[in-house]
Amino acid sequence: MPLMKNNNFTSKDYWSLPDGKRAELINGILYDIAPPSFQHQKLVSEVTQLLGTYVKVHGGSCEVIPAPFAVNLQADDKDWVEPDVSVICDHSKLTSKGCEGAPDLIVEIVSPSSRKMDYIIKNGKYAEAGVREYWIIDPEKERITIYNYEKDAAPVIYPFAAPFESAVFPGLQVTIASFYTPN
Repeated sequence: MPLMKNNNFTSKDYWSLPDGKRAELINGILYDIAPPSFQHQKLVSEVTQLLGTYVKVHGGSCEVIPAPFAVNLQADDKDWVEPDVSVICDHSKLTSKGCEGAPDLIVEIVSPSSRKMDYIIKNGKYAEAGVREYWIIDPEKERITIYNYEKDAAPVIYPFAAPFESAVFPGLQVTIASFYTPN
């Protein structure tokens, strides 16, 4: 939900927010980020551990970073988002502020207040920016939607009980039901 009705905010406004105030800057609009639920944070933790373990076991150099972590998608200092989990394999994109450019893989956990943002607004931004793969984990619908932007393929939807494989990490089989417990 927008913080204020104004579409002229800049990165200066974003970086001047009070300590502890989380928001995202998209198309000049500051969007408030609501505090996450326990279930949301547990999913973020599990996915971060799963991806981080895969990278370590396979000798990869990608960084797996959970929110809060600022991502400037186009490295143009205009849009700043905070994906729930970001995977960055190009270390030159990492700066003291966060990530300057598109991460390789982004994971968003849908909350009631973030549904439109995750499925529509961020989806378009991530595709335009060059994100390779985007996962939308939707606890309410108990499904995950995978966008493989590299192949420009239609999204694939899996129920939490079905395994899927990551395009960014070949051989990584994920079954959300193995670590998801509904309330």
